[in-house]
Amino acid sequence: MESELLSDEQAEHIVTTARTATGDSLRSVTYFTRSDFDQLYLREDLERDADLNTFVGHEWRGYRETQNAYQNSELGRYKFTVRAFENGYLLRVAADRKGVLITTDGLSMQSYEEIAEALQRMLAEDSGQ
Repeated sequence: MESELLSDEQAEHIVTTARTATGDSLRSVTYFTRSDFDQLYLREDLERDADLNTFVGHEWRGYRETQNAYQNSELGRYKFTVRAFENGYLLRVAADRKGVLITTDGLSMQSYEEIAEALQRMLAEDSGQ
């Protein structure tokens, strides 16, 4: 899928990172900013009927609320979110102005941690942080 928010190279890098880490468990990859999003990948056996506008909006607000709520937590700095659903899992990795949502079939927590770390590095490199 072509992205309007990223270069083809950046979009491909995100999808390749997700595919490499998840294999056939990867369901979808969506890149988002504060005001827009692009679905970069959707597995062939899935319907293209999801309301991504509402979904991404909720995840963006959720990221901001989580950042604020846990900023002084003894658990340390917030890193990423994994949500469990009836038909799969969602991984949200975000930075101040952008983020990535990945949906998968089941993976180990270690796999989600590895994917999140790789995506966090990419988001930081893209920002020049």
